[in-house]
Amino acid sequence: MAGRHFPMITMILYLHGFRSSPQSYKACLMAEALARLGYADQWCCPQLPASPRDAMTLARELAESRQGDDLTVIGSSLGGFYATWLAERLSCRGIVLNPVVHASRDLATQVGMHRSFHGDEPFEFLPAHVDELAQAEAEIPAVLDAGRYFLLAATGDEVLDWHDMQARYVGCRQRIIQGSDHGISDFADWLPEVLAFVRPGT
Repeated sequence: MAGRHFPMITMILYLHGFRSSPQSYKACLMAEALARLGYADQWCCPQLPASPRDAMTLARELAESRQGDDLTVIGSSLGGFYATWLAERLSCRGIVLNPVVHASRDLATQVGMHRSFHGDEPFEFLPAHVDELAQAEAEIPAVLDAGRYFLLAATGDEVLDWHDMQARYVGCRQRIIQGSDHGISDFADWLPEVLAFVRPGT
């Protein structure tokens, strides 16, 4: 609408999932779309360490370095859990894509050695990392401001139960995709709706 004012975007922080990286399909798609819209300088997608405590500390430090009225944190899978943890602390907008809800329970099965989907460097996920997730879960027993969140969940998620996501983010804006998969391989179809939540009017 002509003459309508929108707040300045200060940062769009994307947190990838377990074994993922900044080279993930969804992260790259978002980065390219935001660059076309002129927001390349506001985009931030770090490589997260294996330790949940270290990952959340890094995310918080990055967010606080440029915190403002229009900070948005986006998280996929385990990154969605991190994004919720961060949004609850900084009272910022959060977008969660097939997010992990029961983090310590679901990631307990992943203790051991792994390789990233996008690299050859091995990393170890430790029992202590599961404990870190349990501590973080205790710190965010519920979403306090539903209006800050947008959930994108796929009924075809082969890794996580979308019903858990729907219940966790009850009252939030939700888009439940019929079918699709954990990686949301049809993310391009939903990107305009995600971008509209990042910046109304986009």
